[in-house]
Amino acid sequence: MSENGTGGLLLVHAHPDDESITTGGTIAHYRRLGIPVTVVTCTLGEEGEVIGDELALLVSDRADQLGGYRISELAGALAELDAGPPRFLGGAGRWRDSGMAGTPPARDPRAFVRSGDEAVDALVRIILELRPRVVVGYDPRGGYGHPDHIRAHEITMAAVNAAVPLGWDIPKTYWTVTDAEVLHMHTEALKRRTVDRLPGALPSGWRLPYDNELACVPSESVTTTVDVAGVLAAKRAALRAHATQVTVAPSGREFALSNNIAQPVLPEEHFILVRGQRGEVGPDGREHDLFAGLSDMIESRRRGVGD
Repeated sequence: MSENGTGGLLLVHAHPDDESITTGGTIAHYRRLGIPVTVVTCTLGEEGEVIGDELALLVSDRADQLGGYRISELAGALAELDAGPPRFLGGAGRWRDSGMAGTPPARDPRAFVRSGDEAVDALVRIILELRPRVVVGYDPRGGYGHPDHIRAHEITMAAVNAAVPLGWDIPKTYWTVTDAEVLHMHTEALKRRTVDRLPGALPSGWRLPYDNELACVPSESVTTTVDVAGVLAAKRAALRAHATQVTVAPSGREFALSNNIAQPVLPEEHFILVRGQRGEVGPDGREHDLFAGLSDMIESRRRGVGD
């Protein structure tokens, strides 16, 4: 890293595995282009459930060792995506997974939902250090409504704004989302394969998602689509690295969390530009590059010109 920062892509995620589920393809795509990518994770995911019996006793109400184990899973996932070592907001373990709304973990003094201005300040310091050209966070619902995702949204937007008078005005800020129409198309294809018992049908014990069960946003709200079809192998490998949390179907087309609800591994990832100027758009009216309008950096990397 130069003394002027990386100028690359910074993503803020709540728990280990979020980076691979929602943005794994995007991370791998930009690393393939040589763009510096930093993933900041806000908690260790201590309150997660565990798939399978071998590590089941690590959960918070037993050994309470899951968070430490998930550090190694995150390191493995980021290595598959070529994104460097884990980086935790405030240092590993500074803030704890808050659990779902209304549960006892949310009352823990170290719960991320109680992080206050300290978490914003910690992210501002990272922004000023790295000087990213693009920041990716969550939408106000945090995707599916987890309190830590909502809190991650809050601190990301606050830090982006707070960094401006301190010397770095981030050119573009996005929210990671899922396009409802694209999700529906791939889910319907999975349903047809399962009903007709075609190759790629659901693994035993998994179920199809109900209508509107998976988090998504109206297609018309999406501003940017990144084609990740060429890096899906890396995304699948990253998902498999989070073995306590994620199972990838043998077909590689779907994955499931501990609830065994099938979710498609999409060949594109979706974003909403919320700060900065939209760059060049395609025939569909969307950007297809988070760095659109900032092409000087992309082009220099493609030519092999360093910082």
